[in-house]
Amino acid sequence: MKKLILCLLLIGQANFAQTTDEKTEAKKKVEQEKAVLAKPYHEEEDASLKVKELLAVAQKEHKKVLIQVGGNWCIWCLRLNDFIHKNEALKQLVDANYLYYHLNWSPKNKNEKFFSQYEGNPGEKHGYPVFMILEASGKLLKVQETGSLEEGKGYSFEKVKTFLASNASN
Repeated sequence: MKKLILCLLLIGQANFAQTTDEKTEAKKKVEQEKAVLAKPYHEEEDASLKVKELLAVAQKEHKKVLIQVGGNWCIWCLRLNDFIHKNEALKQLVDANYLYYHLNWSPKNKNEKFFSQYEGNPGEKHGYPVFMILEASGKLLKVQETGSLEEGKGYSFEKVKTFLASNASN
């Protein structure tokens, strides 16, 4: 019986070590991926002022403001930005209908003043990244969590395209 217990403990320790090693390796891969992706979020930026500027442009150009809330600390935020910018069809859809803004949320700058206008930060409810679409008037049109747009370790072209097209200005 003692041998059985000892064997089970050793197997458990081996599995724990393997799991820990796998987690460490996965974290290392994520950090390597983050290092090469564009960093579109500006932690020091006042989102309230920036969105006000964007809304003025949106009124003139008859567009909506597409806000991607997240941060450079978030691998999924960086992946989504990369996915949209590297896919010409999605990029054209965004450019034709939206002003695309990456609103920073981080412990250093939570942009609480901006979120107070819209019943709080949707990232706290849905996770990051999360989209907010504003009409040119500043009215919140839609909040979209992005987990449903994922596919594997990335995003689905069809799901992202459908989301963008269904909320387009034109």
